[in-house]
Amino acid sequence: MRICFLMYHGSMYSGGQGVYLYYLTRELVRLGHEVHVISGPPYPRLAPGVALHRVDGTSYYRFLEDRKGFLARRSPWEFFYPLNFLELLTTRYGLYTLMLTYSLRALPVFLELHRRHPFDVVHDNQGLGLGYLGIKAKGVPLVVTVHHPLLVDAHNAVARSRSLVQKVRRVLFYPAILQAPVTRAADRIITVSQASAGLVSWAFGVPRERIEVIYNGVDAETFRPLGLAREPRSLIYVGNSEDPNKGAQFLLEALHLLLRRGVDFRLTLVDRPRGGLQLAPRLVRRYGLSTRVRFAGRLSTAALVREYNRAQLMACPSLYEGFGMPVSEAMACGTAVVATRGGALPEVVGEDGAGLLVPPGDSLALAEAIAQLLADPQRCLSMGQEGRRRVLSLFSWRKAALETLRVYERVLSGSD
Repeated sequence: MRICFLMYHGSMYSGGQGVYLYYLTRELVRLGHEVHVISGPPYPRLAPGVALHRVDGTSYYRFLEDRKGFLARRSPWEFFYPLNFLELLTTRYGLYTLMLTYSLRALPVFLELHRRHPFDVVHDNQGLGLGYLGIKAKGVPLVVTVHHPLLVDAHNAVARSRSLVQKVRRVLFYPAILQAPVTRAADRIITVSQASAGLVSWAFGVPRERIEVIYNGVDAETFRPLGLAREPRSLIYVGNSEDPNKGAQFLLEALHLLLRRGVDFRLTLVDRPRGGLQLAPRLVRRYGLSTRVRFAGRLSTAALVREYNRAQLMACPSLYEGFGMPVSEAMACGTAVVATRGGALPEVVGEDGAGLLVPPGDSLALAEAIAQLLADPQRCLSMGQEGRRRVLSLFSWRKAALETLRVYERVLSGSD
């Protein structure tokens, strides 16, 4: 089968969607299929045998934050090109139009590749580009993976905004409106959890029977127990701490509560370098946590595995997760987990003793759960062993690839 994946930025270091792209395409190639990826920057590192086709992109949304090097491009007039100018103009009003402009740039690249050697199926990751409707108009079967509706992010952001201006800016920032037409036009929708499936059906008015749940996998050969000694009373957070939906603010507030009680702990925060962060460093200073929090920056996969293995527990304070890859990676490393019940996290952690679950946005409950586990290393060890067993039984990229292929086959046969 000849398969084309579309991804507005596919780097593994840009988030879970890049991890999804890497491992799923790798397994499809290993199963004997021809896989092409059309991606914008930052461009992904793909597995051997996966063909990458680069689409130019911009960074105009960051222009007001950092103008250095803005005009140091291939041409000083480049921002007057139609799509570049559209992105520059719209971002001045707070709209995040990267996904839209990427899809319009990707469309001619796809059409030329398809003209030379037709694809059997196109697989889009997140359904955020109206340009994909041009692919559908060509009669090419379109499968879309929606990790979760961006309406969830927009709703949470608006709920936290204090002023009308902030609320409007949050609505403009999240391109939630783009997901609906692309998702509805897809021949089949894949999502990564039962929680996401219900939300996708509700948010886009799509019949539940058109949605296939295929859990993400975990590279359990890479993310594995290393036999390292766990650092007593240590915990790790992995994610975008600048995104309020990821809940780092609740974790830091919970640690502040523990500090006031005299509870000892050390947090390793894995995110972009500290110089590129605002929210977490500000809260660390406000809560007096400077000697308790280490900003590790972005880590290589090998270094991240070591950090998971050194931590006594992993904390995931997200308000909502469509799946929660850092949680499954920590579990694969045999690390106990404290997570919220936001979205799919109960599906990932389970009810069999791999971790503790607390209500999302509840700093006090989060503090209580962390304190319980930090005080009981043996319980953490047992939870970690159960987490590893759960990952091995449920979350395999080979299994995800085989189930995805069955979706393609049903679409091509018209059995849907």
